[in-house]
Order: sequence, then C-alpha cells, then structure tokens
Amino acid sequence: MDAYYRVAMFGSARIQEGDQDYRDVFHIAKGLAEAGFDIVTGGGPGLMQAANAGSKSAQSGSYSIGLNIRLPREQGPNAFLDIKGEFDRFSSRLDTFMALSDAVVVAPGGIGTLLELFYAWQLVQVEHICDTPIILYGEIWTSLLLWLETEVMPRHFFNKADMHMLFHVMDPVHVVELVKKIHKDKLQDEHPCKNFSKYRRALQSVNGTNSGNFTSLL
Repeated sequence: MDAYYRVAMFGSARIQEGDQDYRDVFHIAKGLAEAGFDIVTGGGPGLMQAANAGSKSAQSGSYSIGLNIRLPREQGPNAFLDIKGEFDRFSSRLDTFMALSDAVVVAPGGIGTLLELFYAWQLVQVEHICDTPIILYGEIWTSLLLWLETEVMPRHFFNKADMHMLFHVMDPVHVVELVKKIHKDKLQDEHPCKNFSKYRRALQSVNGTNSGNFTSLL
C-alpha cells in the first residue's frame, strides 16, 4: 500500500443520519478505508460525518481526517475524527484539502460543495495539481453536467478535454473500485492523468454503456 493515499469527500452538512445519501457516503468511505485509504472531510455534520463514521467503522488503521471551518453559525467537529484541523478562511482550507488529497469524491451538496468541486476542477485544469480524479457521486449532478456540456462548453468557455478528469458514478461500489484502480496504477508508476480514458472504459464494461450507472464525459 502506498503510504498516505488520501481521498477527499465533499458533501452537504444538512443531510441527516438515516437518509439514503448518508448511508451511501458511509459505505463509500468504509470501502475506501478498508482498502487502506485515509478519508479527508470538512469534519462537520451531515455527509462529512457519514464519511468519517464510515472510515472509522472499517477499523483498518487508516486515518479519518476533518478540516473544520469556523462559521457564524458554529459548526463543531463530528465525533469520528482521528486528526482535526480548524480554519478561519475557506481559501486556506481548500488549499489544504487539495494538498492532502490524491482523489476527490463529490457527494450531493449545496453551495459549499459546489465551491469545493469547482475549486478542485480548476486546479486540475490548470495543472496546479495532477493525478487527481474528481468523482461526482449521485443523480444530483446529471443536470449540472448536461448544462456544462450543452450550454457552457459550446460557447468555448472551456474545452471538451477539461471534462476528462470528471467521472459521474451512480453506484457506491463503483466509486470505491474506481479509486482502487487509480491507486493501483500509481503504485505501478503509471500516470493516472494519462489514464482517465482507461478507467472510463473499464467502468463502462462493468456497467454497460447504456446501463445508466455511469455517465461518460469524453
């Protein structure tokens, strides 16, 4: 296992324990932790708690990390953290997220989650960071991706290749398997930035091109 391979998981603080999204994120994080990966979240409630709780439940020796933010409406850290950080500004917190993380999973969320998604995407686009797949989990992202492809990209505000590092995945198991494939390539000295098409083809062969479980963004 490559030491300190970490996955950032972004998602809403407002989703309650027991909701389907909460359960899904818990199982994604548990699967990733069982593979030996550290989990990095915002350290708060909702889907952040789900990810940290899933990580701890694996009892694998991997770390559950929370990067909390001080807000006017106080957001305390959840109870499932091995390592805690606290930030006054979103900018420094986001930079720390991306400095720590080898892959990003974006679960359902609102303005904060969108900020995290677009910040990570921007850094990969301009090659300030590399080897960083951005995995959007859940049906909620379908319309956003369609809008980007049909409204924004045709106006040449970004290139088709700029969507190449984005993966839209519907099944928690496939999220875990995708990260494991990318990590395996990294251990074999392959270059994940050059292999995004390979991961996409592998997922399509599992799901079926028209299965609806995976949206290809070629």
